[in-house]
Amino acid sequence: MSVRIAPSILSAELSKLADEIAMLEEGGADWIHVDVMDGRFVPNLTFGAKVIESVRKLTKLPIDVHLMVVEPENYFESFAAAGANGMSIHTEVSPHLQRQLNHIRELGCRAGAVVNPSTPLTAVSEVITDLDLLLVMTVNPGFGGQSFIKGSVDKVRRAREMLAENGSKAFLEVDGGIDRKTIRSVWEAGADTFVAGNAIFGAKNPKAEIEELRSRCTVDT
Repeated sequence: MSVRIAPSILSAELSKLADEIAMLEEGGADWIHVDVMDGRFVPNLTFGAKVIESVRKLTKLPIDVHLMVVEPENYFESFAAAGANGMSIHTEVSPHLQRQLNHIRELGCRAGAVVNPSTPLTAVSEVITDLDLLLVMTVNPGFGGQSFIKGSVDKVRRAREMLAENGSKAFLEVDGGIDRKTIRSVWEAGADTFVAGNAIFGAKNPKAEIEELRSRCTVDT
C-alpha cells in the first residue's frame, strides 16, 4: 500500500509560501493539504479560493482541500476553478451528501467525505460508491497543533474494513496530531494518506521530516 504525505499549509509561514512549497516538493511531499475554515462550522477563519490559486501557481502537486465550512457547495465552483484537485466535505453539514459528492466529481475533482471524532462511520455507509476519499479526523477540527485522539486508531481500522467490504478503492486519509509517534499506528490500522502540519513545519529539518514520517510506515523485516 503506497503512502501519501500531505503537508498542511495551515502551519506554513505564509509570508514565505513559495519557499515553503518548494521545500515540501524537495522533501517529497505527495499532496499539498489546504484547510478551509469559515469561522462558523469551526471556530477559526482561514483560506479561500485566492490561496488555492496562489498554491496552484507554485506547484504541480495535487491540492487536497479540506472544507471545514457550512454549506460547502457554495465553494465548489470557485475552488475547482482555482486549481483544487480534491475537495473533502464534512458529513455533519452535508444533508445532501451524495449530491454534493457527485457535484465535486462533475467538476473534475476527487470527492471526499470527512467524519469528526464523534461522528460514526455510518454517516458515510450509504455513499461509499461515491467516495474517492474518506477522511477520518483524529482531532476535533478548527486548530492546528492538537493532540491525537487515541481512540481514532480503532475507528480507522473499522473504516478500512468498511471500504474493503464494499470493494472501494477510496483513499483513507487521517488528519490531526499526526507525527512520528502516531503515524505508524494509523498506518497499521489501514490509513494510506496522512495530513501533517506542525510535525513537518515545526521540525528542525522540515524537508527531512516528510521522509521520516514516511519511513514510519514500513513493514519491519
